[in-house]
Amino acid sequence: MSTLLVGIDADDTLWHSESHFAVTEKQFTDLVRPWIDDVEAKQLLLDQERMNLHVFGYGVKGFTLSMIETAIAVSEGQISLEAISEIVGWGKKMLQHPVELLPEVEDTLIQLTANYRLVLITKGDLFHQESKIAESGVAGLFERVEILTEKSPEQYAAILNRCHVGPDQFVMVGNSLRSDVLPVVELGGQGVHIPFELTWGHEKVDREGLTSKWHHLDKFGELPALLDQIAQTRSNSNEPLTGL
Repeated sequence: MSTLLVGIDADDTLWHSESHFAVTEKQFTDLVRPWIDDVEAKQLLLDQERMNLHVFGYGVKGFTLSMIETAIAVSEGQISLEAISEIVGWGKKMLQHPVELLPEVEDTLIQLTANYRLVLITKGDLFHQESKIAESGVAGLFERVEILTEKSPEQYAAILNRCHVGPDQFVMVGNSLRSDVLPVVELGGQGVHIPFELTWGHEKVDREGLTSKWHHLDKFGELPALLDQIAQTRSNSNEPLTGL
C-alpha cells in the first residue's frame, strides 16, 4: 500500500449538494420578487450568508436563517408569517433530502481503498453532515471522518498530525479551490480539483494572479490513475542514489 494519505471532500465531490441550494435559492428569489429583482436578491442573500458564517457556520441551517433575515430586510418587514414559515419548510426539506452519490464515486472509492489510506474531510453542520455520511453508504471505505468548522492550513495540519503523516504525503481532493486545494498546497501537500457544475459564490476564487499549482480532473473516475502517478513520482524521488 502507498504511503499517501488521500483526503476527499464530501459535498459536490462525493454527492450532490449545491444543486439543492440552487433550487431553494430560485424559490427564494420568486418569493421576494415583489420587492427586489432576482440578481440583487441573490447578491443580498450571499452577502447575508457571508456575514452570518461566524455565527451560524456553513450549511442548510445558516442558509435558511439568512433567507429569513434577507426577506425581512428587503420587504422592510412586510413579509408575511406564512412566507417565513414557507422558508423554514424549504430548509427542512433540504435537510431531509436523500443523499445522491455523483457518478463513478462508489466504484472509484472501492478501487482506491486497495492502495491508499482515505480520509473523508468535510465542513458544515455536524448533525447534518453526520447524517449524510451515514446515509451515503460509503463511510466504511474511509479510515476516518473529519467534520470541520472551516478548512484552513491549520485545520489540515491538525488532521495530518492525527494521521501521523507529513504534508508531502498528503493529497486533498475536492470541488473547491478555496477550501480543498489552496490551503493544502500552502501547507506543502498536493491538491486535486474536480469542479462541480455549480459553485457557491463564497467558494469561488479569482484565479487571476494565482501562482499555486494543483492537479485538475474532469471526472472522479480519473482519480486512481492520477494518484498512482503521484505515488510513483514520490517513490522515484525517494530512491537512494546508486553508482556513485
